[in-house]
This record gives sequence, C-alpha cells and structure tokens, in this order.
Amino acid sequence: MIINGYTRTCGVMGNPVEHTMSPAIHNTLAEELGENLVYVPLRVPKGHVGEAVKGAFALNLLGVNVTVPYKSEVIPFLKEIDPLAETIGAVNTLVRVEGGFRGYNTDMPGLYRAMCEDGVSIEGEKVLILGAGGVARAVAILVAEKGADRIVILNRTLEKAQKIAEEVNGLAGKQLASALELRAYLSLPGDGYLAIQATDVGMFPKTGEAVIEDALFYEKIHTGYDLIFNPAETRFMSLVKENGGRAFGGLKMLLYQGIIAYELWTGAEVGPVLAKKAYAEMKKAMNIL
Repeated sequence: MIINGYTRTCGVMGNPVEHTMSPAIHNTLAEELGENLVYVPLRVPKGHVGEAVKGAFALNLLGVNVTVPYKSEVIPFLKEIDPLAETIGAVNTLVRVEGGFRGYNTDMPGLYRAMCEDGVSIEGEKVLILGAGGVARAVAILVAEKGADRIVILNRTLEKAQKIAEEVNGLAGKQLASALELRAYLSLPGDGYLAIQATDVGMFPKTGEAVIEDALFYEKIHTGYDLIFNPAETRFMSLVKENGGRAFGGLKMLLYQGIIAYELWTGAEVGPVLAKKAYAEMKKAMNIL
C-alpha cells in the first residue's frame, strides 16, 4: 500500500482499542479493491468522545467505527442517525455527511448476514436469547423483525429481561417475547430452539466458562450462535455440539459488520470471494488456523 496526499483515513475509536481485528478486514478490502484508503485504531480517553467525533470530521476522516464503551455515548455528537441505530440505541459506524457524521448500526445487519451465510434461519423459529444487556436487546429487536415465531430472553436478573420483552412486544405489536430467570431454564417448554448467546461469559481470557453447563439445557437447542469471537470456539459452542446441535461463533458477525461499514463509506460492493479473503486475513491476525 502506498500512502500519499490523496490517501483517505478510516479508523475505529474505543478504549481499549489495541486488540481490534478491524484493520485486518478494512485494509485487506482497500488493497484488493484498489482504494487509496488506510484504516487505523483510534484510542479515545474517557470523557473525550465528543471531541473525538469533531476532530475526526475536522481532520477529514472518511468514516469511523465505534466500539465499546462508546456505542451509545457517541449518539449526541452525530449530525444524523439511521432509524435502526436509533431504535437499537447503539451506533458502531460513522459515515461522513455534510456538517458531521451519520450514525449506523452494522452489528445487527452483520449478524444477520453471517447467519444467512451459515444457513441459520430466523423466520418461524423459537429463539432463545441468553443475556439482557445492550447486545441482547439489539438481537431481540433483530429476530423479531426477521420473523421469529417466539422469543424467550433468559437472564439472571428477571426485570432486565422483562423490560426488553416488553419493548420488543411494543415494537412488534403483539405478544412475541417473554422473559425467564436464568435458574429456571429447565422450565423452557419443549425443545428445538435457536439459541443466541449475547453475554460476555466465555470471552478471553475466561474461555472455560458458560452461562449454563447443564446438558439438559443444551438438548433443547438445535443451533447455537455465540456472539463472542475470541475464542473462535467458546464453551457454549462446545456444549451445543456435544449435545447434538450446530454451533457458530461471532467471527463472521465481526467480518460482516466491517464489510457493511466499508460499503457505506466507499460505495463499493464486497462479493463473497473478497469477503472470504478478508475473513482469512482476520483469522490470520488472530492466529486462528
């Protein structure tokens, strides 16, 4: 890559940000598509998000990704916000517009694109969501929009799960979602669930942990999707497989949220061959064979 006076800059703001795999995705895409563009990490100290957004615009950055802990904090500093990001309440992609940035959420479209590629359908499914944080809320909104037949939100604190269920039912205009306390998992009716693991349990370095260990729970799951991408195979995924289900991790979600952001910034279309190459480069950066 040759960097010159015409090179456009994109990056990811967060804190910490040193662990990011996004440069492997975006710099591969730029190189393969012949774009004069470079993507770098941008560490933003606590309390400086507004200054960072204004500075990024003033410095003529083409676009910015936003990672934890700033996905909600960044919203007041945007010129515009996409309806999906506004509904979810989280922004992970800033696209340059006149006078500032427009905020998008590509995490959930990225998850959906990854699930489609993995052959995982949402329409007509009984969906079980583990967790009731911001990510779980976004997942619940996504699966409701994509035609889930029923949604059960399983969480240690029942009230948090109930709040999400009520919100989803309000958006759907019907009784679609319900909440269940985590310890009551054996009372889940029937089996045949698509389970989406939306907590940070099992994330590096505590890779030997899962929210639930009981094999009887995993026998209810035909497909498990863990949003964690490090490690590439989590304890949750292993338990799903050990009990006869299919299991997928968060690596492809990470890939496709990045690809969608890149497409928004540049107007390019990233096809399956290039997506596969970017995926390989991302895994190489993570030392995954």
